[in-house]
Amino acid sequence: MLSDIEIAQSKELYNITEVAKKAGISDEYIELYGRYKAKVHLKIWDQLKNKKYGKLIYTTAITATPAGEGKTCTAVGVTQALGKLGKNVMLCLREPSLGPTFGIKGGAAGGGYSQVVPMEDINLHFTGDIHAVGAAHNLLAAIVDNHIVKGNELGIDPTRIVWRRVMDISDRQLRNIIVGLGGKANGVPLESGFDITVASEIMAILCLAENMHDLKERLGRLLVAYTYDNKPVYAQDLKVVGAMALLLKDALKPNLVQTLEGQPAFVHGGPFANIAHGNNSIIATRMALKLADYVVTEGGFAADLGAEKFFDIVCRYTDLKPDVVMIVASVRALNMHGGVPVDKVKETNLKALEEGFANLEKHIENIKKFGLPIVVAINRFPTDEDKEIQLVQEKCASLGVKAAPSEVVAKGGEGGLELAEALLSTLEKEKPDFRFLYDLDLPIKEKMSILAKEIYGAVDVVYTKDAEKDIQTIDANSWDRLPLCVAKTQASLSDDPNLKGAPKGWTLTVRGIKASLGAGFLVPLTGTMLTMPGLPKVPAAEKIDIDEDGNIVGLF
Repeated sequence: MLSDIEIAQSKELYNITEVAKKAGISDEYIELYGRYKAKVHLKIWDQLKNKKYGKLIYTTAITATPAGEGKTCTAVGVTQALGKLGKNVMLCLREPSLGPTFGIKGGAAGGGYSQVVPMEDINLHFTGDIHAVGAAHNLLAAIVDNHIVKGNELGIDPTRIVWRRVMDISDRQLRNIIVGLGGKANGVPLESGFDITVASEIMAILCLAENMHDLKERLGRLLVAYTYDNKPVYAQDLKVVGAMALLLKDALKPNLVQTLEGQPAFVHGGPFANIAHGNNSIIATRMALKLADYVVTEGGFAADLGAEKFFDIVCRYTDLKPDVVMIVASVRALNMHGGVPVDKVKETNLKALEEGFANLEKHIENIKKFGLPIVVAINRFPTDEDKEIQLVQEKCASLGVKAAPSEVVAKGGEGGLELAEALLSTLEKEKPDFRFLYDLDLPIKEKMSILAKEIYGAVDVVYTKDAEKDIQTIDANSWDRLPLCVAKTQASLSDDPNLKGAPKGWTLTVRGIKASLGAGFLVPLTGTMLTMPGLPKVPAAEKIDIDEDGNIVGLF
């Protein structure tokens, strides 16, 4: 089979103006970025706001493994399948970060014959949104340091600056640094550090803002430091909100691209789900729901991360509610959750598959807690046997859930027709009874306990001294009524990446809690989760190249 980039390069794409027309977007609202990409102007909302929403299909997955689940390619593929069935459908995805692209993961625009294109652009600089977030974030960091050097009228305590710097490359060396060395002319020596840009609170704000006014309000609430007398300092105190918003003015507009089979797709915003809230922008999703009868969107990683955060955070701040949830699984990944090493997951092992099903069962249980209908997508690999697929379907059926195989990677939309029909049937027969997992008025520890026990499967939660101190600060400033956005490993339901399946009898450790006031949530840091990833021994960057004719190779 051809590589993803070879498949993408072999397809003749529609001009983006044709894709926009198919989506019902007139030329006056399109800002072209070449022939195959465009920004959609926010003024289109005045034309769309009174239209009825379409059906929202939310895509999530089982706990991530190196064996592969196929969440993004399944979301793309089922969009193509719905298109083949003659449905008016749109896709909403997040923008890939350069960190994973050049690090462990490689490209992140789908796979095989189920991709969003132009995949080279989407996986690289795209329309510059992530760079704009980085520029706005680092502008604020520079303004904070400059304020201290130039008299410090606000009385900022240099040892209590909480606003770090960002860059969109994985670089462990920059996690903790000292800035301002070299004498008085170069600033005040301070401890600081870098996070990856998609972990910036500004990225979360970009994805949660409803419009420019809301964006500026949220930017103004960014917590950047504390004063010597323990008072919080916000971005609005530094009079830099207008400049930050200016840097984000184009990034706020959704990016329109297409699938390999020509369905319109919004790719907008890129927060990770293990260290942020992990969902694309509400502007793009709302816009799509007004334009299409069916909208397929996905959250980052598994249902304990992206999906839970969409339900408990995004849905609280918007009128968005999923109509059905699609959980993506693969036989290979379930085998790994059943104890099979990654180099053996292709081998038929029904005992391991049955044991590994516990992970999928837990995610099904979790989604049911939100009152949502479920369809399981079994991302079929060439090595899968019919009896393996049948076993997963039977076990899902015993839980009252329909499961359908999907071969969208190898066959595109044609390989997702059975899955698309299962989704349409479920949408027709089952109605959501959506509910939140916890009440915002509960104390932080009670909300954390509900999440840990109900969603992750922990028996208890413990807090370090730093976390206890953070809770005291949050309570003293009346920030405790915000929802939680837990930073947790994506490799396990627990806070230990080595525990597969559905771990029981374990205790969750919270080592700190960050107040993301602009985004409107609190971020409990669990386990050893880091906000700046590192590179593997052999980074994907080593395989990526471009020739004299501009042809890109090695990008997944």
